[in-house]
Amino acid sequence: MEDFPVYLKTKSEGILDERIEELESKLNPCVLCPRTCRSNRIADELGYCRAPYDLYVSSAFPHFGEEAPLVGTNGSGTIFLSHCNLKCIFCQNYELSTYGEGIHCSYGRLATLMVELQQRGCHNINFVTPTHYVPHIVKTLSIAIEKGLTIPLVYNCGGYESIEVVKLLDGIVDIYMPDIKFLNGKLSKKFCKAEDYPEIVKEVIKEMQRQVGDLYIDEHGVAKRGLLIRHLVLPTFCEDTKSILRFVRDEVSEHAFVNIMAQYHPCYRANEYEEISKRITTKEYFEAIDYAQSIGLTRAFTH
Repeated sequence: MEDFPVYLKTKSEGILDERIEELESKLNPCVLCPRTCRSNRIADELGYCRAPYDLYVSSAFPHFGEEAPLVGTNGSGTIFLSHCNLKCIFCQNYELSTYGEGIHCSYGRLATLMVELQQRGCHNINFVTPTHYVPHIVKTLSIAIEKGLTIPLVYNCGGYESIEVVKLLDGIVDIYMPDIKFLNGKLSKKFCKAEDYPEIVKEVIKEMQRQVGDLYIDEHGVAKRGLLIRHLVLPTFCEDTKSILRFVRDEVSEHAFVNIMAQYHPCYRANEYEEISKRITTKEYFEAIDYAQSIGLTRAFTH
C-alpha cells in the first residue's frame, strides 16, 4: 500500500506541474467534461455548466453527514463548489448546481481553506462537484502542499467525467466518490440531458478503480484511499438500480464500497415528472439492499 496522500509523491517527482499544464489546456476552449462545450471561459463564454473561468465556492466546513469512513471523529473537510455539468432535474443542491450560488475564491484563498480544514482535524479534503474546476483544484493543491497540506483528497462527483481528465488525476486523487445515477440512457437523457451517461460512467468508474482500488479503511475506521460508490435509489426505477449493482459486482469489484442511499425526495423540477414526484417506498429501498447482498456485494450498505 502506497503512502498517503498520493499527491505528495506526485509533487515531489515534479509531475504535478505537468498535470496542471495539461489540465489548463482543456479549459479554453473547455473540454473538461463529456459535453465538450468548447466555451472560451476566459473570455466569459459560459457552457452547459454555466461555470465562469474563475472558481466559485459555496461553502467549506467539517461535514458530519457524509459516509462514516470519511467523517471519522472530526468530519470530512467538505468544499462545495458552484455549478455542475449534469444539472439533474431532481437535484437536492440545485441552488448551487443550477443557480451557481457561491462567491469567487482565489487560488490562495482556496489553499488556505484546505489547510484550515486540516487544522480543524478534518480527515480529508472533499471537493463536491469538482468536474468543471479540475485545473483550479490541482493548481491550488500545489499551493496547499507548500502550506502544509497532508490529508487525502476526495473527488466527489456525479460520475459524468471526461476519461482523459480522470487519467490526469492518477497519483493526485486519493479517494474517488462518484455517483452512479443511471445505466439506462433513456432515463439519463430525460433527467439530466446526457443520453451517453451510462457508457461514460462505466468507463470512468473502472478507471477510478484501476487507479485507487477498493476503499482502504485504517484501524481507526477512517478511509485513506480507494473508490467509494454512491447510488441514490429513485422511485419506480428498481430495475435500473439492479443493473447498476450488477455492473459494480461484475466489472468493478465485488468488494466495492457502495452506499445505497435512501434520502431521495422530490426537489427542484422533480414534480414535473410523475415517476419521480414522490419519495421512494420502504419496499423499493430494501429491495435494493437485499438485491445487493444477494449478488455478493459484501460492502454495500445504507447511510
